[in-house]
Amino acid sequence: MTAPAAPAPRFTGSFTQQEPLPDDAIAAALEVMRHGRLHRYNLAPGEAGETALLEEDFAAFTGARYCLAVASGGYALACALRALGVAPGAPVLTNAFTLAPVPGAIVSVGAHPILVEITEDLVIDLHDLAQKARASGARVLMLSHMRGHIADMGALMACAQALGLQVIEDCAHTMGASFAGVASGRHGVLGCYSTQTYKHMNSGEGGLIVGDDPQIMARAVLLSGSYMLYPRHRAAPPPEAFADLRLETPNVSGRMDNLRAALLRPQLARLPARAARWNALHDRLAAGLRDVAGVALARSAARAAPVRSSFQFRLPGWSGDRIAALVARAAERGVELKWFGAPVPQGFTSTHASWRYLPPQALPRTDAVLATLLDLRLPLTFSEGDVDLIARILAEEIARG
Repeated sequence: MTAPAAPAPRFTGSFTQQEPLPDDAIAAALEVMRHGRLHRYNLAPGEAGETALLEEDFAAFTGARYCLAVASGGYALACALRALGVAPGAPVLTNAFTLAPVPGAIVSVGAHPILVEITEDLVIDLHDLAQKARASGARVLMLSHMRGHIADMGALMACAQALGLQVIEDCAHTMGASFAGVASGRHGVLGCYSTQTYKHMNSGEGGLIVGDDPQIMARAVLLSGSYMLYPRHRAAPPPEAFADLRLETPNVSGRMDNLRAALLRPQLARLPARAARWNALHDRLAAGLRDVAGVALARSAARAAPVRSSFQFRLPGWSGDRIAALVARAAERGVELKWFGAPVPQGFTSTHASWRYLPPQALPRTDAVLATLLDLRLPLTFSEGDVDLIARILAEEIARG
């Protein structure tokens, strides 16, 4: 008599559970709650404040002259656009493959997003960028390092310079990453980061802006709602940079508070070690899928040093029905795949076709890539064994498909 087949293994971990906050971050937050000075400008005599200290720490970490802490990554993007003087109706270029807050920030300042095609390696297509920059007359590129994929920044910045483009880097997925030894966010005129729970440092919500230009960063500080208290900033331009701006720059309040800054400062010191752990998990999963028939993985630019906190793969040639069936089978075995080609967006997987606040734009190459693109998170609560099991489940279900 034949023994019954063993049940297929199932993954039981969570794709959304992040690591607990470190004890020193909790202690720092408790100290802020005990004294009650949560507002960044509510300080005791001689006190710098957690927010100002975070800005100082993050400027040093990235090598920037100036840093501003704000309420969210999305606010950072819109503030950056305003700080560059982007006017209503102005064209702003951005990757077609990004998350909704990026075109949302452009629309929020009344500007017009122009979406640029991507390559099979999930980065911006420089040929399409050049064509659309010339055709539109755009002067700003909001470059999204979507899902941690970093373009060849040497080639990109040379292209931007030739086209007269100012570059804002959306580094929501590349905090702690670099290209050719330069921190992500330090190639363009401004770098914007997120500290939302699923990003590389966790304060629930939060954002950071870095830059070297004193006038641009002074304008960003004023926009964030400094109430003429900008001398209390430490990683900010000198007071004279504010003199001609302080009475003509609107207050679009979006400050970070001392409680969130207190949570973040201890996490910053741990970021390089966390990046190494994420990359180890990513590389282990890639090794488990690299030889699976039909799977295509994006290639990294030669001098890029990414932080891989999520994993993407494509299934070229697969129909939508086959991919939908794979997503369902994987879910039955506990593996949560997000599909960017789904007809209805789920969670964070919306694409330009569902951003109806933009005029429709033809992006056939991007659409072909996204039609077979699958995505999953890699929280640091995963072990190497977890990743091995996920790779096994995906390999088996892809083979079934």
